[in-house]
Amino acid sequence: MTEDGTLTRPPHTGVRVSGEHPMCELRDVLDRVGDKWSVLVMSLLGDGSRRYSELQHSIEGISQRMLTLTLRSLERDGLVTRTVTPTSPPRVDYALTPVGVTLSEQVSALMRWAEEHRGYVAESRVRHDAGSS
Repeated sequence: MTEDGTLTRPPHTGVRVSGEHPMCELRDVLDRVGDKWSVLVMSLLGDGSRRYSELQHSIEGISQRMLTLTLRSLERDGLVTRTVTPTSPPRVDYALTPVGVTLSEQVSALMRWAEEHRGYVAESRVRHDAGSS
């Protein structure tokens, strides 16, 4: 007798689980460029370089820690550059790299779609939730 969820035959062993598998690599990139904070940062930087404080004030709801982590990840991925100007206090500016610009173009299209369809999505949610009660 087997319990619910117990395999009754051996699992397929030919599946690669290595982090170097193309699907794992693709998912890793999509996880980075698809999270909400990265999308918002990329959208803002698409209009030109910004100081850290400008980004923080422009993105409602983002904590200082989350903005820092997002910018570091985007920089690590080669999508954003960080420039420190030695002033007192130091000025830190962020800008898109050439590859970041190509992504920003796609993000801008996604943002336009979201803006155009946010009312439709909100209405659909209300209809769905009313039918689920």
